Amino acid sequence: MSVKHTESVEKKNVAAGKDTTIQVLISAQEGPNFAMRKFSMQAGGGMPRHTNTVEHEQYVLRGHARIGIGEEDYEVRAGDVVFIPEGVIHYYENIGEEPFEFLCIIPNKPDEIKIVGEGC
Repeated sequence: MSVKHTESVEKKNVAAGKDTTIQVLISAQEGPNFAMRKFSMQAGGGMPRHTNTVEHEQYVLRGHARIGIGEEDYEVRAGDVVFIPEGVIHYYENIGEEPFEFLCIIPNKPDEIKIVGEGC
């Protein structure tokens, strides 16, 4: 077991993202079944269209963003819950004026990320 504060967890830039950081709050080494990450996108930031080989369960902490999942676009805000199945194309675009932050829980399985297009 472990208890820590998010401020003590290192923030790393997301290589394919624009003005986006990730914090691994619970790593695969800490949790036997799932990892928990926190993403933060500055105003105008985001992540391009991509796929993952693992599903994503997400909870929006703050901000306002457009998320594309498959052929649908959604506007999400604090309190919204998002599910992205494995293999489905998705993207994120912060359309608010404050940071967009969300928790993302994924299973501890190998994850291959493929960028599918340019831009958000």
